[in-house]
Amino acid sequence: MLCPFCAKDHDKVIDSRSTEAGRVIRRRRECIACGKRFTTYEHIEQTVRLAVVKKDGTRVPYDRQKMLTGLERACYKRPVSAEKMQQIVEEVEEELFKKYDRELNSVDIGKALAERLKKEDQIAYVRFASVYKQFRDLDDFLDEVREVLETGQAPPPEQGRLFPTE
Repeated sequence: MLCPFCAKDHDKVIDSRSTEAGRVIRRRRECIACGKRFTTYEHIEQTVRLAVVKKDGTRVPYDRQKMLTGLERACYKRPVSAEKMQQIVEEVEEELFKKYDRELNSVDIGKALAERLKKEDQIAYVRFASVYKQFRDLDDFLDEVREVLETGQAPPPEQGRLFPTE
């Protein structure tokens, strides 16, 4: 493994851990030449890749990072930890890989993410839904907010209410 700092191929593995439900191995390495430490991740190469069919009919390769990026945007300045977002992505990914062989619709990905996010944080869910459901106007947005409020599910205390009743 080439050191990202000195570009020499002389390192040793300090620590190895299994992550992402055993699908990835995280290795902490130390360069013997310069003494700096860095982390590498070992993934199983997937020969059969899923294709995502977008709303306009185009097909793009499946990319889990896009799910995580969408969640990060929706959860910006919200009390949802990076670990929780990662867990949501892993759950959705596992569900998708079990359900689909070659192709899946982007709508199915958005729906699965939205369902889990709705349970986690109401405001982050509404943010996510505004992009995923492509609200055309303020009425669409308000309809979604009303639906969230009508579920009767109390938000966690650290979240606060979507619309205070006081």
